[in-house]
Amino acid sequence: MNPIYNLPNLLTVLRILLIPVFILLFYLPVDWSREAATAVFLLAAVTDWLDGFLARRMQLVSALGAFLDPVADKLMVAVALVLLVQTDPSIPMAIAAAVIIGREIAISALREWMAEIGSRTQVAVSEIGKFKTAAQMTAITLLIFRDDIWGIPVYTVGLVLLFIAVVLTLWSMTLYLRAAWPSLRGGDTRPRLPEEP
Repeated sequence: MNPIYNLPNLLTVLRILLIPVFILLFYLPVDWSREAATAVFLLAAVTDWLDGFLARRMQLVSALGAFLDPVADKLMVAVALVLLVQTDPSIPMAIAAAVIIGREIAISALREWMAEIGSRTQVAVSEIGKFKTAAQMTAITLLIFRDDIWGIPVYTVGLVLLFIAVVLTLWSMTLYLRAAWPSLRGGDTRPRLPEEP
């Protein structure tokens, strides 16, 4: 069996294919569109965790999977944030989306540059990255759903978690930049960049 055609990679591809489905459901003019869009986003979030878990557990780590997994994750998050800003075009929401998406672009560019000069070293995923991802995915899920549950202000809780994710995003980006700073200023060319969560 070709190692690129394995279950973890298929789950990653599924996550990418779910993006247009998510967009369609988000804008579908029916009462249950938000619930359906929330379910699709949750499914994507679960496959994000599951494909990495299975790849390690079944020893099916591949170059294709290592490339596609972060791409699929960032695409879904970026699309969801853009749709949320369009729904709630407020300054706080726009700033949060810009910080999160901007961080992903900046770090991707940094990692690509570090790889080109042969200075990219993988280390364990930081705890900050794990908390950032958890807060971000939970926040987006709640913001998509919007409606209160049992008196709990779901949208407000989602906003609070989103800004916690923004703080953690800036914190993790600072760690990346600090690790890469010796190379950026032309000194040490062997920094140890944190691995993406």
